[in-house]
Amino acid sequence: MASKVSVVLTESIASKNLSVYELLALGRQPYTNWLGKLADTDVFIINKSIALLELEPFLDKKCFQLSDGQLQRALIARALIQDTDIILLDEPTTHLDLYHKVQILKLLKSIAHKTNKVILFTSHEIELAIQLCDKMLILDGRENAFNEPCKLIKNKNFDSLFPADTISFDANTGSFRIMK
Repeated sequence: MASKVSVVLTESIASKNLSVYELLALGRQPYTNWLGKLADTDVFIINKSIALLELEPFLDKKCFQLSDGQLQRALIARALIQDTDIILLDEPTTHLDLYHKVQILKLLKSIAHKTNKVILFTSHEIELAIQLCDKMLILDGRENAFNEPCKLIKNKNFDSLFPADTISFDANTGSFRIMK
């Protein structure tokens, strides 16, 4: 299964005492021998992901020394290094400020387009997802609409997500308004 799907969870990693490079190398575990020895191909894949996610300055740092955004980038890199067709992420922007949320989501979109991988993530950041996702699944408990964000807006799928007397959706701006 680990060679088919990679996962990035919101839970803290088991050992934050690993160096970033050691964490990244764990992504190759499904392909190494029982000793975990990295082949030249494994090192090439690791180095490619390090460059793509701009992790060079952090390789010797321990994971506990990283900011939340840096650690998230390292975990995404590890999933990419695992070299699966599908990458699943649970709330990849949790605990990040707006700039880093946008940076992570833009990075995920870029990775999906450059590597031709399916990247599926859960998020409560609906407005960011509208702007940055190719397709969305709205889990509303009724219709659970799936489509491109512009088509979901056109079909008024965001209009009834929240009680109308509290939050309304503005289709012109693609944003939610708090009702006063």
